[in-house]
Amino acid sequence: MTDPDAPYHAHIYYDPTERPAAAALRDAFGNDPAILFVGGMTDGAAGPHPIAQYEVHFLARSEDAVVTAIEATGLRALVHPLTDDDLADHTSLARWVGEPVELDVTALDPPGVNQGIPRFGISDF
Repeated sequence: MTDPDAPYHAHIYYDPTERPAAAALRDAFGNDPAILFVGGMTDGAAGPHPIAQYEVHFLARSEDAVVTAIEATGLRALVHPLTDDDLADHTSLARWVGEPVELDVTALDPPGVNQGIPRFGISDF
C-alpha cells in the first residue's frame, strides 16, 4: 500500500490544438488545494519529455482525483511517484493516462540519484 503522503507528479502533455484544454486544466489545478505545485507550460521538449507538457505535484492520496480530472479532458499524462529512482519513476512505477509518449530516458538520473527536486529548485514535499 502506498503511503498517502508520498510525493507524486503528473506530466500533462499537449499539442498546439490541445493547448487551450491543457491551460484550462492547469488553471483548475491551480485552484485545487490538493495540488501542491503547478508548473509552467513548456511548449517544447524538456528533459525526458519530447513534447509540450507541464507538471503538477500532489500527494499519493490525491492520485485518483488528479487522474480523473485529466481523463475528463482527453489529454495524455504520465503520473508517477517521486522516489530516489528517476528512471523507475518515469517507467516501471508510472501510470499513463491516454496514449503513452516515448520518453528520452537518457535524460533521467541514474537509480539512487534523483535530483529532480533539487535540480529544479522546487521543494514542496
